[in-house]
Amino acid sequence: MTQDVQIVWFKRDLRVNDHAPLLAASQHGRPIIPLYIVEPDYWQQPFAARRHWHYIHDSLTDLNTALTGLGQPLVTKIGQAADVLKQLCAAHGCSTIWAHEETGNQWTYDRDLAVHKMCSETGVTLHELPTNGVVRRLKSRDNWSVIRNARMSERIASRPTALTPTPACKPDPLPDKADSMFGDTQISHVQKGGRNAAVADLASFLNYRSRAYLYHISAPELSEFHCSRLSAHLAWGTLSVREVVQSVAKRRTQLGEGDKRQFARNLSAFGSRLAWRCHFIQKIEDQPEIETHCMHPAFEGLRVNDHNEAYFQAWCSGNTGYPLIDACMRNLTIEGWITFRMRAMLVSFASYQLWLDWRITGHHLARVFTDYEPGIHYSQLQMQSGVTGINAMRVYNPIKQSIEHDPTGTFIRKWVPELRGVSDEFIHQPWKQKETLFDYKGRILGEGYPARIVDHVTSVREAKQKINDIRKGANFRKTANSVFNKLGSRKTVSVRRKKVKVEDDNQPSLF
Repeated sequence: MTQDVQIVWFKRDLRVNDHAPLLAASQHGRPIIPLYIVEPDYWQQPFAARRHWHYIHDSLTDLNTALTGLGQPLVTKIGQAADVLKQLCAAHGCSTIWAHEETGNQWTYDRDLAVHKMCSETGVTLHELPTNGVVRRLKSRDNWSVIRNARMSERIASRPTALTPTPACKPDPLPDKADSMFGDTQISHVQKGGRNAAVADLASFLNYRSRAYLYHISAPELSEFHCSRLSAHLAWGTLSVREVVQSVAKRRTQLGEGDKRQFARNLSAFGSRLAWRCHFIQKIEDQPEIETHCMHPAFEGLRVNDHNEAYFQAWCSGNTGYPLIDACMRNLTIEGWITFRMRAMLVSFASYQLWLDWRITGHHLARVFTDYEPGIHYSQLQMQSGVTGINAMRVYNPIKQSIEHDPTGTFIRKWVPELRGVSDEFIHQPWKQKETLFDYKGRILGEGYPARIVDHVTSVREAKQKINDIRKGANFRKTANSVFNKLGSRKTVSVRRKKVKVEDDNQPSLF
């Protein structure tokens, strides 16, 4: 039996650069098992999807190549984490496990608790080191930004020069991308995963694509190129946030006078989005229940009993009768990514116009987002659904958004081919054409595009009234201030001459 072996457990940190647990383990000079666990139970959860595994599979391939170059290939095991770790520790004499702190969802939290329990019972030492800008056991939100910024300024953990191998540890075969464990949903396209793709995307954004970042950040057609496209790389950890923050800072120092006019403001704005990203993940670290419960408890049950399955299926499939809504959902389903404003619009439309509960729509979006990041996902769902109690109610008008961000209907015609023959005059509101174009089933003759499933003006008016009625309730503001003190960014505004704590509702997004 090999004695005193260390395990480095990879989760959402699929890289060897700026990986503090791997570096710390390598400095002890003892044999290492670099481990990734494929957890079948995880892939049965309603937020998990084959698209995620496609990206992870690419990333594990790159990670294995990098680790092999350091002297010890990646060891993949299949099973429940606590069981796998216990078996490896017993078989190889492991006394220490190294890992990053993970801020995920309730499932990963419970899994980590099971691992802690196993370590306590078997005498194995578990070292969990901080990751991103998330602060575990944060005492006060007032101190968060200072701690986060200090972490982002710390020296990037160097790549180990070599790992002492554990040759006797044999991996399980890495499941194929098409393995039935990951469901039966057919995937059209997935952003390329892995460290190599991440570094290439970061370089192209900093050196070229970011020059028009702010100009095209909201346009569904142009944002695909001009946004960073780093969200999946950060979500699955092929890049660390600190690497990106410091790369942005370094690029800014390299700008000449000509480049400053094109890049400086865009890179500064992008840097602020990186900070917002950490801010949102900190929320779920501080209160894991936001995955399943409204931040403000007064909103619990608001939409639960009013679910309309026909509306939900129309929204999921991109057949609501609202061209930009449908184009965005169809694009997202195929590509696995769409810019933040369009994501917010999709959630807003589902929550207000269709009155669907954010937990139901959230599971669908989690499965189609390649960059599913729990901390951002559930906070944004609640914000765009009006149930946080600390954000202003923001309802997206799908017609206004369509005219502003796809004025000639190029994006709509690309993703809703039924409307290719519709003129520019009616592309945003095809129902305004002559009534004779619609048959008795409510579809445009010869095209198959549905009529609107709701009148967005009427439905929004009713939705706002329901939410405002709750906001007027006794003790609503008192509870809202408690939510803010625990989860909110630090901003105070005057409302009718009263100082009210609210979270900035104009947060930009990395995506």
